[in-house]
Amino acid sequence: MPSFHNGDVEIAFLDEGAGDPIVLIHGFASNKDVNWVGTAWVSTLVRAGRRVIALDNRGHGKSSKLTDPAAYHSDKMAGDVAALLDHLKIERADVMGYSMGARITAFLAVERPERVRAAILGGLGVRLVEGVGLPQSIAEALEAPSLDDVTDPMGRVFRAFAQQTKSDLKALAACIRGSRQVLTREQVGAIGIPVLVAVGTKDDVAGSPEALAAMIPGAEALPIPDRDHMLAVGDKTYKAGVLDFLSRRG
Repeated sequence: MPSFHNGDVEIAFLDEGAGDPIVLIHGFASNKDVNWVGTAWVSTLVRAGRRVIALDNRGHGKSSKLTDPAAYHSDKMAGDVAALLDHLKIERADVMGYSMGARITAFLAVERPERVRAAILGGLGVRLVEGVGLPQSIAEALEAPSLDDVTDPMGRVFRAFAQQTKSDLKALAACIRGSRQVLTREQVGAIGIPVLVAVGTKDDVAGSPEALAAMIPGAEALPIPDRDHMLAVGDKTYKAGVLDFLSRRG
């Protein structure tokens, strides 16, 4: 598995296919393989003629595990994506993130708009601006002695998911404490690239995709029918909507 260093942080990534590049940024407690390979996103995009690049965010997968919450500011995580593009000598790419990965995508689009050709925000709607999405109580669930000690329902879901993905629980607790930044309405209103906001209709984490899309000039909302936050990511409606969006994004 290839990797590179952004400063002291080692970032693992995959790079498959040929054609226009698209970078995939996974969600909290996941990794590139669970979020994008196992859901057939990588194979779908490669078959569609794309060069697909997916990274393990810092604290996740095979990338460096950091335990200081300050190391996970959304600016720094967006900086890892920009550094990956630099490493691969890619000037500009389409970028798709899911949940926390969508937040990172949005920060990249706001702070480094010259690097992003089009942005797909999956699993994150108006809570990019209003609220944060995942509650900080998840950190306490990750630090509990065992899953049996976790009583908070959402905390249990993410503790079980983190154990399933064999994640570093201390690094994830630091990540969720340190990556809780929001953007202002003015910041998202200044995004000048094509944007698709895709959220499951049963997602109780992301907030409304329509409300966020309405703040971004020309943005489109894609409701993913009957899917919650965990199940929407691999949905066929999501994939079809993204492929259609990319074919039209100019």
